[in-house]
Amino acid sequence: MLYGAQPARRRDAQRNRLAILTAACELMSSSQPRVGMPEIARRAGIGQATLYRHFPDREALTTAVIGYLIDGLERCVAAGLEQPTMFRAALHEILRAQVNMRPLVQLARRLDAATRGRFLRRIAGVLAEPLRRAQEAGEVRPDLVPDDVILLFGMVEGVVEGAGSHAEAVAAAGRSIDLALDGVFRPVTSPSEAPLRIGKL
Repeated sequence: MLYGAQPARRRDAQRNRLAILTAACELMSSSQPRVGMPEIARRAGIGQATLYRHFPDREALTTAVIGYLIDGLERCVAAGLEQPTMFRAALHEILRAQVNMRPLVQLARRLDAATRGRFLRRIAGVLAEPLRRAQEAGEVRPDLVPDDVILLFGMVEGVVEGAGSHAEAVAAAGRSIDLALDGVFRPVTSPSEAPLRIGKL
């Protein structure tokens, strides 16, 4: 009996942790500006004491949720790596999550710069191979590098923050994502599409 108790407790702990992360992701995919720890515990079907045993504070939960989402991104990318369209699909999903998961974005802003930078580098790393394959297939402009993706995050965030309401933010961000992706996937190829030299007009 004693030999079986420890593995059973570990399985319960793993289930509880997964339930917490799943509940947090569900609640953070909403228009509400904040999500409380008690609300997450209720959605996960556990007590607050269990929640705090796994994640002693909001920062610990935030980093775990972001890591959990990136883990999912890695699995999806690995499963569809042979498809040249994987880069666009993955980038689109990341940018949409940035728009739709506003409570998580707000919490992520409170993380220290080193932690935020580590997550951004990890995302850029996940996208590196799909980007290379998409470029080889002629789907993506050849001068794009993984770090350019981080610039897109900043562009979309600026649009969202400048909107007056959640509905306006979603609409404006959707438009900005479409424009950004068009810039990534439709390189300038003809003189008529070349940028104007303002100083020469």
